[in-house]
Amino acid sequence: MEENLLTIHNIAIAAGQKEIVKIPVGRLPSGNQIRIQAHVFRAVQPGPTMLVLAGVHGDEINGVEIVRRALQQDYFEHLTAGSVIVIPILNLYGFLNYSRDVPDGKDVNRSFPGSLNGSLASRVARTLVNKILPHIDFCIDFHTGGNGHYNYPQIRFSKGDTASEELARAFGAPFLIEKPPLPHSLRKTCLEMHKPIIVFEGGENFRYDGLSIEKGLLGLKRILLHKGMISQPVDIVSQPVVFRKSSWIRTPRAGMFLWIKNSGHQIHKGEVLGIINDPYGQEYTKVKASRDAYIIGHNNAPLVNQGDALFHIAWHADDDGSSEAEE
Repeated sequence: MEENLLTIHNIAIAAGQKEIVKIPVGRLPSGNQIRIQAHVFRAVQPGPTMLVLAGVHGDEINGVEIVRRALQQDYFEHLTAGSVIVIPILNLYGFLNYSRDVPDGKDVNRSFPGSLNGSLASRVARTLVNKILPHIDFCIDFHTGGNGHYNYPQIRFSKGDTASEELARAFGAPFLIEKPPLPHSLRKTCLEMHKPIIVFEGGENFRYDGLSIEKGLLGLKRILLHKGMISQPVDIVSQPVVFRKSSWIRTPRAGMFLWIKNSGHQIHKGEVLGIINDPYGQEYTKVKASRDAYIIGHNNAPLVNQGDALFHIAWHADDDGSSEAEE
């Protein structure tokens, strides 16, 4: 239940008001202070409090762009009920230095719930846990594929968490993927605090992807409408495809990689998905589908080593299979 005043880092925001709260988390050797900048929007009428988050990994630009455009286009300026806390960039150091991580190489999304006496990644994580998470009812965390890996627009939610699955369906991304939360991740911490959370994945690091940005913005509006926080009409969502299992197809040899099928395609067992060529034109290896599935992510790297992940595939059936995540 939302109170009259929402107090974040000693700043009280009343119903019907908005505020930008800057929360210090640490300093660089230069003396420059690293802060988390939270934009807070509150309707006059009570309702749920949503956290919209991006930039957990500093190199995942699509997520930051989705949240930036939502702010620029006034998605939260005319709330009919509830509150929204928007953090466009959680890992400011990584964003400024074109890095997934922070100075000591730590990953913020492997540092939860964190410690105020720990590394910068741990401090960032703990500050979010202490200052923001107690105030929210649910969270949308925007991510992008990792280095050279493209993710088709998708929402990830945790098995058995019906509230998060409801959010995922309301968001309406093309693919919904059930995945267990990673140890020490934000998703795991939110679930332990009984805060439903969904993770959007779209595009790859360092590159804008128009499709992912469009799907992310539409999904954000649909969530606001679903929760009764806005009244403006939103495009009707087509029925998303829900997957319960996923795994990676990996390269059997090193060489020059050329995909034939890419993310978003439905594939069938034995179908050729790509070719691994040796650089001297003497031989090649076909990469084939291991089962009937959909490609939810693929590797864009032209050079690959043996064992590298090439195609992230997902399927419906509750069958045996490993599941790897990269949030």
